[in-house]
Amino acid sequence: MKPEKKKLLRLLETLSAEQQDTVFAFVEFLAARNPTVDVAIPQEPLAIPRPPEESVVKAIKRLRETYPMLNTDKLLHETSSFMMKHVMHGKPAVEVIDELEALFARYYESQKDSEISA
Repeated sequence: MKPEKKKLLRLLETLSAEQQDTVFAFVEFLAARNPTVDVAIPQEPLAIPRPPEESVVKAIKRLRETYPMLNTDKLLHETSSFMMKHVMHGKPAVEVIDELEALFARYYESQKDSEISA
């Protein structure tokens, strides 16, 4: 294994479970921006149910999977803002997740409407 990979694994192991989830979500986000395989992307939201006890990071991951047709670059700023409200200002995860779900649904409807009028 390359030294960089070993170092990354060592650092990852020092993080809490929630911090590791954040790292994984970020890496998945970056990987989604550079798709290596051309795969047909569903044009309708996928039916991925919301678990009863869900962290904000896992909710973001679930919503990205639910709405694979959305450009996550456009959502990054607003999604980060909601994450900050939760992490830095203590806003309850349930409220932040509700707002994130509304945000993704709005972006989906907006994209769908713009495709219809094009």
